[in-house]
Amino acid sequence: MRNLIVIIFMTLLAGCTSTGQPTFSVSVDSLASPVAMTKKTYLLIPGNQGINKNDLQFQEYENYLKRVLNGKGYIAANSQDDADLVIVLSYGIGDPQAQQYSYSIPTWGKTGVSSANTYGTATTYGNTTSVNATTTYTPTYGVTGSTTLTGTRTTFFRYALITGYDYTEFKKSNKEVQIWKTTISSTGSSGDLRRVFPILMAASEPYLGTNTGQKIPVSLYESDNAVKVIKGLAIE
Repeated sequence: MRNLIVIIFMTLLAGCTSTGQPTFSVSVDSLASPVAMTKKTYLLIPGNQGINKNDLQFQEYENYLKRVLNGKGYIAANSQDDADLVIVLSYGIGDPQAQQYSYSIPTWGKTGVSSANTYGTATTYGNTTSVNATTTYTPTYGVTGSTTLTGTRTTFFRYALITGYDYTEFKKSNKEVQIWKTTISSTGSSGDLRRVFPILMAASEPYLGTNTGQKIPVSLYESDNAVKVIKGLAIE
């Protein structure tokens, strides 16, 4: 029984829901100027150093972001002359961080007696009767205390930075004028950015290119419809 309690507690500590799916906790922080919503025809370029548009990883992430942009009414420009907005996509994942934690689990044992039963035999010799009796007790079980355990959890910081620049102004004056910036970040046990990136994009969708005024917490499962849309999967 005690082993069962340990398993239950470890499952909860692993961050899994009753469906067995991990929850991804994401933070979205977005800033925007008053002209942000007037620029909708975009060019999308990579922001990571050493990465160009032919990079296969960038192309995968670019497609996820384009689904967000298209859903918000942005239009991919056919040429540089058509564009009034340049969107720069940067992304990355931090080094693994080991964190120690402690937790308590209940200890299981006898807490008392629920009933007692006595049985036996009586033997008579003349005027003398002897009794041979045995009493059995039925114990009750429950939580008798707790045990403190420690463990180590490894986490990764995952992020995407999406920045919009006024391309009309750049073509006119060669100045880089930032008109909006959306930062999406998450810390969790998965060190696979390819797995996490669609979730980051799904979390950003309501806030991309807007002014949130603060960091917005978002919780998602991989099976959520918002994530499926970003992946281009059918919604059930």
